[in-house]
Amino acid sequence: MQAAFPALVAILALAVYIGTFINAGRMRHRFDVKPPSVTGPPEFERALRVQQNTLEQIVWFLPSLWLFVLFVSPVWGGVIGCVWIVGRVIYAISYQRDSAKRGLGFVIAMVSSATLLIGALAGAIVNLG
Repeated sequence: MQAAFPALVAILALAVYIGTFINAGRMRHRFDVKPPSVTGPPEFERALRVQQNTLEQIVWFLPSLWLFVLFVSPVWGGVIGCVWIVGRVIYAISYQRDSAKRGLGFVIAMVSSATLLIGALAGAIVNLG
């Protein structure tokens, strides 16, 4: 049962990602941007960039989350993972409104991922002995 909390966090993180690609598709349809084009009105381009950046970030967030859970703490891994989710949601909303204001959400998520990765590394090293 210890893994249930971080598992829910991982599922919610994936739901955030799914939300970003649904939004990018919605904007593609709204502004009639035909595939494979990735340029169009700023609203579409911002939605697409949010989706792409979330994909880029989730690639190292999820393994870092699970390695932290394995070597350090399922509870703290889940808590830090929740912070990442909040950061990504802030990032998505801010970027969609005004790309210049995306910084806070980006920093929150980046620090969360880095904390998980560094903690997992430290935990793995400690568990070597």
